[in-house]
Amino acid sequence: MKVKALMTLSVTAVSVTALVASGAESQGRTRSISQSSAAQAAQQHPQIVAEFGGEDTSARSAYVRSVGSRVTAQSNITGGGNAFRITTLNSPVMNAFAVPGGYLYVTRQLIGLMNDEAELASVLGHEAGHVAARHSKQRQRASILSQILSVGAAVLTGSSELGQLAGQVSQGLVLSYSRSQELEADDLGVRYIAAAGYDPLASAQFLGSLGAATSLEARASGRNDERSTPSWARTHPLSSERVTRATQKARATGRTTGLRNRDQFLAQIDGIMVDDDPRQGVIDGRTFRHPDLRLRFTVPDGYGMQNGTNALSIVGQGGQAQFTGSAFNGSMANYVAAAFQSVVGQQGRVNFSQPRTTTIGGIPAAYSTARVSTQSGEVDLTIVAYQWSANSAYHFALITPAGAGIGPFEAMVQSVGRLSAAEAAAIRPRVIDVVTVASGDTVQSLANRMAYDDLKLERFRVLNGLAANSSLSPGQKVKLVVYGTR
Repeated sequence: MKVKALMTLSVTAVSVTALVASGAESQGRTRSISQSSAAQAAQQHPQIVAEFGGEDTSARSAYVRSVGSRVTAQSNITGGGNAFRITTLNSPVMNAFAVPGGYLYVTRQLIGLMNDEAELASVLGHEAGHVAARHSKQRQRASILSQILSVGAAVLTGSSELGQLAGQVSQGLVLSYSRSQELEADDLGVRYIAAAGYDPLASAQFLGSLGAATSLEARASGRNDERSTPSWARTHPLSSERVTRATQKARATGRTTGLRNRDQFLAQIDGIMVDDDPRQGVIDGRTFRHPDLRLRFTVPDGYGMQNGTNALSIVGQGGQAQFTGSAFNGSMANYVAAAFQSVVGQQGRVNFSQPRTTTIGGIPAAYSTARVSTQSGEVDLTIVAYQWSANSAYHFALITPAGAGIGPFEAMVQSVGRLSAAEAAAIRPRVIDVVTVASGDTVQSLANRMAYDDLKLERFRVLNGLAANSSLSPGQKVKLVVYGTR
């Protein structure tokens, strides 16, 4: 979460009328990306990049583009690899997606899960397959609000900030695909990477890694439901059937091997950041800390957090919340009123009581609750605001069942406090460290070096694509997650 106020983004409104003409890519006909769809993608690109924490412009990003160009050159899109633009995003969410106009995106978090270049190629090939097959013309926008917020889709008519809450939880563009579309993109991706000289089995292997990562993330969050499922898995549903089918399609190519380029890939991702970027705050268990804002708070037990570029989303069975900042003119009453308006949108109306003032952890605060009608009935909407300095303020927007008020978030809003200089300085990013297995190293001994307090062994295995009975050999390279420097 950055310091700036939350903005209404149009990223989720990317046109689904992307490519001209019709026909099945699988029939081998050459297609062109229309000038209008390419122009629209270029217009949307800065918003997507901003929502996903910015673009990685390092040499690593150039490497990702080179792999993508090699794969997309095998598609039936006129111009081949030159028709696509490939961007690496600074996001802690495991995701990859394509938008009309040939723009492909992959997050650093998803790259960190990969174990060789062929797996990277498989993901980019899959996304290029969605573009080539024109799935954007057929797919339906999936409202993550209906998936994340129990009060249902379009919680508040005309809502801008709650619509943004959905965007933050999903990290921007979230468009779901049908089962048949996913399978077709899998097939095309396998075909593309095989034609590019990569091992076609990489696709099935990475799908397996994604499945393992999905299960681990659910376990680590303490929940086993859709809200704990990584974004890529939500928008690209995983199943054992997909893994089996991808394996069969790979074997059907006639290639029994191909490029993996593991060493080159590991050299490129050595040092890549994973999980939260401290510049946007970090999630550690139930506690959120922002070293630059010198801020901290703790969410209720059983609630999950999703850190976005401009806001933090909090989700649980008893309610949902968003933490963000906005413009502050010195009046807490005006700030609370503006926060309510940002939730319901400029065309919406909300009647709330006169904000009450208090002090929380030595910080001046104000709060008010309003009853709001939604498509699923009435809910309570509460704003709890904190005057952080003479010219800055932050607030929670809380949604709870009607009559609950602050409800399950009472302890959370009371936990807001300031980090000391030493506490802020101690917050460091997690990064990938590629190490060589030495004599005497074991899966367990290396897992013990992982920069996590829980599930060290499980995290190490998933990160390296290792089965439960896998062993290591001296000289083998593996990935660790360690603390880096700011």
